[in-house]
Amino acid sequence: MINYLSNLDHTIEALIATLFTWGVTAMGASIVFFFKKVNKNVMDAMLGFSAGVMIAASFWSLLSPSIEMAENLNMIAWLIAFLGFFSGGLLLFIGDKVFLIFDKKMKKVKKKSSFKRSLMLIISITLHNIPEGLAVGVAFGSLKYGLDGVTLGSCSLLALGIGLQNFPEGTAVSVPLRREGMSRKKSFFIGQLSGIVEPISGVIGALLVLKVRLLLPFLLAFAAGAMIYVVIEELIPESQTNKRKDLMALFSLIGFSIMMILDVALG
Repeated sequence: MINYLSNLDHTIEALIATLFTWGVTAMGASIVFFFKKVNKNVMDAMLGFSAGVMIAASFWSLLSPSIEMAENLNMIAWLIAFLGFFSGGLLLFIGDKVFLIFDKKMKKVKKKSSFKRSLMLIISITLHNIPEGLAVGVAFGSLKYGLDGVTLGSCSLLALGIGLQNFPEGTAVSVPLRREGMSRKKSFFIGQLSGIVEPISGVIGALLVLKVRLLLPFLLAFAAGAMIYVVIEELIPESQTNKRKDLMALFSLIGFSIMMILDVALG
């Protein structure tokens, strides 16, 4: 399977990877067909594991190659890394602030306010999925340049990590909609729809990297910043609401370790 993927165009690889992450979102949304309640321990373990994978990937597969390539292109490496990294996190920070402003306005309207909050949750998750898809696309596109730490295996694990944390996101959209009285089919459809932006942004990210080489250092750092923001603001805090905080932290270490081994030992 790996040999088959390695022979494909990097844009196609990015498309396949982000179709996978979208598929996992759909799997999470499909919970409405089978369960009324989702096991919190399983969800939190997945979030913790994904956080570890994404932290490791942010450095070894994105930020470190960004610095290396900036140096090779005679750029000011630390400046490019800082601008890209901070911009990625700042974009999501602004997105969260915009969401909070709309959310406060919606809460003032008593009629159907819970449904409107669900709608804003859909918009928020969809916006978060754009830089995640971009991160996967940029990673696969950068395979063309043979950077240290960027391998097909590490890129695939990055997609796996993002996919795993997409599972509870799909559930977080479809279950509230079902609770508001929407049919199971409609709840599932809207839930999986929140992940459709990932294949689109993934292909765009890969194309940008392949067509405009000078953008790669910035885009790699940008993707790293966006991922770290998601980890700190969402994944770790949510996983730590579990009664077994220590066990959830262990899952984060496991995720980090697997990604680190794949990048360092096999890269």
